Parts: sequence; C-alpha cells; structure tokens
Amino acid sequence: MTILNKIIEMFLQWWSDVNLTTRLMVVTTLSISLLMSSLTFWALTSIQEDSILTDARFCKDLSLLFSSNIIDLIDQNNQKDLSSFAEKIYLSTSSIRYILFFNTDNSLSFALPVYSSTVRNALQLHHDLINLDSTDIFFSTPVIRYSTIFNDHITDILIPLIKDGRNLGLLELGINPNPSISSASKLTRDVSIAIFVSIWLMVIIGVTFNALTITEPIKELLIGVRSIASGHFSQRIKLPFDGELGDLIVSFNEMAERLESYEKKNVEQLTSEKVKLETLVSTIADGAILVDTELRLLFVNQTAIKVFHWPNKDIIGTLIFSHLPPHVNDALLPVLNNLVKSNCFDNSNYKTQELCIDLTYDFAKTFRLLLTTVLDQTRSNLTGVAITIQDITREAQLNEAKNLFVSNVSHELRTPLCNIGSFLETLLDYHESLSDKQKIHFLNIANDETKRLTRLVNDVLDLSRLESEYNYHLSPVELCDVIGNTIQTSQLIANNNEVKIFFELSPNIDFVFAHESSLLQVLVNLVSNALKFTNAAGSIVIRAYPIPDRNQAAKDKKVSFASVRIEIVDEGIGIDKTDQQTIFDRFVRIENNVHTLEGTGLGLSIVKNIIEKHNSQIFVYSELGVGTSFWFDLVKVN
Repeated sequence: MTILNKIIEMFLQWWSDVNLTTRLMVVTTLSISLLMSSLTFWALTSIQEDSILTDARFCKDLSLLFSSNIIDLIDQNNQKDLSSFAEKIYLSTSSIRYILFFNTDNSLSFALPVYSSTVRNALQLHHDLINLDSTDIFFSTPVIRYSTIFNDHITDILIPLIKDGRNLGLLELGINPNPSISSASKLTRDVSIAIFVSIWLMVIIGVTFNALTITEPIKELLIGVRSIASGHFSQRIKLPFDGELGDLIVSFNEMAERLESYEKKNVEQLTSEKVKLETLVSTIADGAILVDTELRLLFVNQTAIKVFHWPNKDIIGTLIFSHLPPHVNDALLPVLNNLVKSNCFDNSNYKTQELCIDLTYDFAKTFRLLLTTVLDQTRSNLTGVAITIQDITREAQLNEAKNLFVSNVSHELRTPLCNIGSFLETLLDYHESLSDKQKIHFLNIANDETKRLTRLVNDVLDLSRLESEYNYHLSPVELCDVIGNTIQTSQLIANNNEVKIFFELSPNIDFVFAHESSLLQVLVNLVSNALKFTNAAGSIVIRAYPIPDRNQAAKDKKVSFASVRIEIVDEGIGIDKTDQQTIFDRFVRIENNVHTLEGTGLGLSIVKNIIEKHNSQIFVYSELGVGTSFWFDLVKVN
C-alpha cells in the first residue's frame, strides 16, 4: 500500500508540473486508446458470447441425453447398471468433470469419480448452495451455473429426474470449460492490451522525437531565463543547434554575459557602500544588531560585541538566542516573535518595541534594547529586525537614587513634623500640669525640629537654584574669615564626636574671588561630611595654599601664584573607587553602602554646583580605612 501511495504521489507531482498543452495531449491520447481498446474488446467479446451460448446449448443437450438414458435405471433402483453406464460415459468423454446423483432429500448418493469424504462434503455443500439460489429445479427445468470449484471454471448443469410426475432425485454434471472459449477470452484480452499499448507507444515515440528536436532547447532556454531572473547571470546554454533556434541561443548567451559584467560592477559598488555603512555603524556609541526574519545574525557592531562579550566568535549567520544569556532570551525572544508575527497582518508601518535588561559580566549594567522592524523598499515585506542597545546604567542609578531621595525626604519631613505635632499637642493638652522647665524643653525640641525642616527645604531649594542659569557675582572674600566661621560652626559637633579640626593657612593668602555665603556653604558641607565619617580620636585638616600658574611661569621664567587651593582632609572610613565616580550626583548617599546615616544625598551635588559657578572643579582622592581628601581651586586676589 505504501508503494502504491508513493506511485500516486509521484504521478500527481508530475501532473502538476506539466503544462496545459501536455495535459490535453495526454487526455486525448488516453481517450483514443481507451476508445479503440473498448471497440476491439466489444467485437471480440460478442464473438466469445456466441461461442459461450453454443457451448451452453451443447452442455444442456448432453445432460438431457444422459438423464434420459438413466432415468429408468434410477426408477428401477438398479444401482449396478446405473454405475456401469455412468462410468462408461465418464470414461468415454473428457468434457465431463464429475457426475453426481442426489436423492430426493438432496443427499449425495453416487459420485464419479470417487472422492474422499472431505471432497464429497464440499460437493454436497456446493450443491446445497446452488439449490438455495435456484428455484427452477422444482419445475423440471435444467439449471446451468458457472462455478470455480476445484480452482477451475466448470459449467454445472442440474437436471431434475422426474418420471410420471414422481421426483426421483437430481443429476448434476460438471462440464469442463471449452478450450476454444478460454483461448478466445485470452485473445480478447491480449488484443485489447496490444492496441492500448501500441497507441501509447506511438504517442511516446512522437513526444520523444519532439522533445529531442524542439522541447529540449526550449526547456534549456526557460531554465536559463529563470536563472537570469533569479540573479544567476553566469548561466549559459550549450546546445549545437543551427538556424533561428541557434541564433536565439547565441543571443541569450550574449545577453547573460553583459548582465554578468553589469552585476560585477554593481556588486563592487554595493560592497563599497556596505563597508562605509558598517564602518559608520561600528563607530556609534550605541550597540547595533541586525537579524533576519529567522532571527539569524546579519550584522553586529563592536559596541554590541563588547556588551555581550562576543569577541573572537564567528556569530554571523547563526541564531541570536544561541549566544545570549538565558534571562535575556526569556525577555527578548517573545518581543522578536511578536514583531515578526504582527508584520504578517500589518506590514505597511515600521514597528518599535522597547525593553530593559540587566547584564552582569565584570560588573552589573543595565541596557535599553530598542527593536525596530526593517522593511523592503516597497514597505510591504519584512526583511529583518534592528536592535539598538543603549547603556542606561547611569540613568538607572540616578532613577534609583531619585527614588531613594524621595523616600529619604519623605522620612525626613515626616519625622520632624510628627515630633513638632506631638510636643505641641502635649503642650496644649497638659500645659497646666507641666512645669516651665518642661514647657521650655518641649519648645526647644520643636524649634530644633523646625530648624531641621528648614535645612532640608533649603537643600532642595539650593540645588534647584544652583542648577538654573543663575550666575554668582564673584567679589574679593577674606578666606581666613570664611574658614574660621566654618570651624566655629562645626566645632560643637566635633567636640561631641571627639574629633579635632586643624586649620593650615599659607602666608600671603588674604583674599580670593568668591561668593562668600556659597563658599561658606561648601566648606560647611565638606566638614560636616568629614565629621560624619570620622571616628572618635580622629582629625580633620582644612588647608589653604597657593598653587603656581604653570603657563605664566613658563613665559616669565619665574613662579607666579594665581590660584589658591582649598583642601579638606579627614581620617574617616574612606570611599570606594567605584563610588568616587558617583558621589557628586544628585540623591546619591555613600552612607547607604556603609551604614544608614541621616541625609538627603544632596550635599555634595550642591557643593559641585557651587564650585562650578566659581568656574572651578572639585576633586576627590580616598582610600578605604585611611581617609578622604576633597580639594578645589579659587582665583587669588593679588
């Protein structure tokens, strides 16, 4: 059955490949061959039927003659003469295959030749089946049936034995087939098949001749045209034909040769443009990846290679998900599949989707992936997906710091407000039972909490004002007084923390160009931070000294001091190198990485903005467990 199915599939495949003309020719040939074969079969079958009819009449006459000779012997129950006569007739003719006598109850009483009990039972069953199918037996009419008992085509003749209206039994003769009828049947079949095959043979010979002379070169030309249409311009036709067909083949080869030369020039130009584009994309700061509709990598720039750690890997042409971490695949592949699927329903617009992923190789980073569909020139077919990779680690850190700032500010605002409300409510409810000392104590606490709220609000307002376009008016400020006020402001906290503050001022430094109140705010913030992170018995040094102007000294061959460097050095816990890059950002609190101390994370950001308003920069150097040094330069007043 499997072989038959394969043959049917091959035929259906071949039938789908042939053109309409070939199909019409096949159908016409099939119709003619079937018609001729049918007519021949009908003519020979008519002759065969006449022979069969004549043979049937002969068998019927033979059986009637035989029955007429034995009916008296059966009536007399003369079994000996009956057997002798039947045996004589059976041996004298080759047409009779068997002779069977059945009693009135349809039981087998006599049979020639003598069979075994198994065969006799089979003959009895065969007889019973014929009786069930025949009704003419009861009307004294011979019945002729054709059967295949003994694996041969035998004519069964059933003759009722009736004398003077009495039923004496039944005679059944098996007549061998007529050899001439069998030969005629075989001849009919062979002639019909021969006519059918000869017609198809003539058609196949004609088609083969046509294919060798005309169809083959046309087929080669068609293959060549299709190759040219698909971009294979190296296609050539090598067939030795003359005349117009030969001229056509020569013209086709010349056309293909010219197209191949044009293709080489275009490929060189396209390759050059591709190199330029890849060079341009490779130089951009963002990562760039291009995949086709099957998610195979077509292009990856150097930034993307560094992001995913793909150096020295041959990844072009491979599936993108085989080179990505599992958590990136889980996030990226559904988005890619949705872009490809959605383009099947609406492929006229570019689609973009965005997602963020975290990668941890040398250290943790956050990236934003922008996925954009790439369409062909007609904007009707999807050709791939472009992935742009942006490092948003800094943005994510700032966002996290902002959220932390909001949380800190909310906490810092809620705590003093709750304290103020609690103590004021106590004063209102129990003012008669409280002593004056207790009332003053509660009022002092409320006042301190009010000052704490004021400082917090001032920090926020200062940062907003510093980040605006407002510029300070710088004027000569006496540096010694500003640093003295800073030490005086911080001395109480230093004493409580058992920390000593030292002041080192180089001679000949009197005035610097600055905004006095802002400079005081810078120094107070830096000293406050130093006090926060310096342990007991530690020390803080505020140092101011001139620095030489190297450019001017090179010109005048002498040292000139144009700037003053102010440095705050502590013996605190120190700042990790990775944190030193972010400590001046808004909302960043270094104490979150060491201990949870109070603060909003705005102090150093305010300091940085104030120093930048003074046209300078602030720097830091720190070692864990040793201490930290902040410094900045201001213009000296000569």
